[in-house]
Amino acid sequence: MIRRLRRAGLAGACAALLAGCNLGPHYARPRLEIPAAFRATPATAAAAWPAPDWWRAFGSAELDALMQAAEVQNFDIAAAIARVRQADAQVRIAGAPLLPAVSATGSDTWSKASTQRGGSGFSSFGGRGSDQSREYSLALNVSYELDFWGKNRAALQAARATALFSRFDQQTVALTVLAGVATSYFTALALQDRLAVAERNLADANDSLNVIRGRLSVGTATALDLAQQEALVAGVRASIPALRSQLEQEVIGLGILVGRPPEAIQIAAGTLNAMPLPVVVPGLPSALLARRPDVAAAEAQLIAANANIRSARAAFFPSIQLTGSGGWQSLALTTLFGPGATAASLAGSFTQTLFDNGLLAGQLGNAKGRYDELLADYRKAVVQAFTDVENALTALRYATEQEALERDAVATAQRAADIARAQLAAGTVDVTTVLTAEQTLFTDEDTLAQVRLARFDALVNLYKALGGGWQQPTETASE
Repeated sequence: MIRRLRRAGLAGACAALLAGCNLGPHYARPRLEIPAAFRATPATAAAAWPAPDWWRAFGSAELDALMQAAEVQNFDIAAAIARVRQADAQVRIAGAPLLPAVSATGSDTWSKASTQRGGSGFSSFGGRGSDQSREYSLALNVSYELDFWGKNRAALQAARATALFSRFDQQTVALTVLAGVATSYFTALALQDRLAVAERNLADANDSLNVIRGRLSVGTATALDLAQQEALVAGVRASIPALRSQLEQEVIGLGILVGRPPEAIQIAAGTLNAMPLPVVVPGLPSALLARRPDVAAAEAQLIAANANIRSARAAFFPSIQLTGSGGWQSLALTTLFGPGATAASLAGSFTQTLFDNGLLAGQLGNAKGRYDELLADYRKAVVQAFTDVENALTALRYATEQEALERDAVATAQRAADIARAQLAAGTVDVTTVLTAEQTLFTDEDTLAQVRLARFDALVNLYKALGGGWQQPTETASE
């Protein structure tokens, strides 16, 4: 019976050891549904991925300067970089328990005690004396927790994955900020184009108004004709302050993106019409996952959560501590380092939780729930990446088509307006025809400026959707 009990105990101990060494599978990337090609891009199209400095392809020195200022001075980027430093410090904190902790202690103790000599009281045969003593000690203490179950290693892996997440998150923040700078800059140029259209049409409408006034003076036009043209002039003039307000607010908004006060931001006169649109074509959807920092950040969080599950499982097993100390202790400083003054101790202990009212089980359940949550977030980030690219490609495609059609509409409206004004000056057409032609021209030109901006916005969104030239490092936290 005793032998059977011993065997059962040994088997149980071995089972516990094996269970402790197997705290769950290491991280493996979840299976994903990855399309073979983007639906908005021909499968035979040659890939033209963005470069890290993708904004330089627009050929604007002013945009380059704004981007450089944002990279250095933007507050969100600076905060993200600070979070990276915090995460790196957490890695050092998490790795500390894997090595012994060493401390030194020293003391100098002096004591004095009164003693009674030769009698009692204050008689001539006795008196009071004192014994003094002094003790010196110097010791080196070492403590170490055996990471037998891998709890500390799992915590270190989680910290490393979190540090990777902070880096990927910093890249996501930077990409978002730079895309915002480009969008704001292009919007400012588009508003300048719309202002130029409004001011040019206002001048043309004023010219037509002067012609009608001349005809009214000789009796070939009516007061209604004059009032209708004056209403057109007033409407065009009234649209200008709103455009100027939008332009000023867009420039002011650039200040927070580049980390400077609004008063320090100026945008030179420019136009989107003279700015080139670079060609960007995504490759295979599978390659996109290595080019999106937000996808990499979501996966890093998943890796950290997997390590936290392993750490939570290890907490169920005993914690084994080794402590030791060695040093010198002596009553005299001169003999402190002598052979007889040495002292040493070594101790081992373990701690095993027997009842915690479900605390460890709750912590493990929480870690598993967090992993499932982050798994859903990771899958969503992957699908969102494909969605962003498809939306940007679709918007760019149809904005390009619309711009070409709108340019034809502007050319046609320009010809009609020129003919109507010439006939008005010759007195062979009524004012209503001129009004219609001028209103059509103004609307088409303003629409063209907005469509041109939509094309630039779609291109910036495509750069952002493709990761802006970023590529995931080959080394990952799971390695």
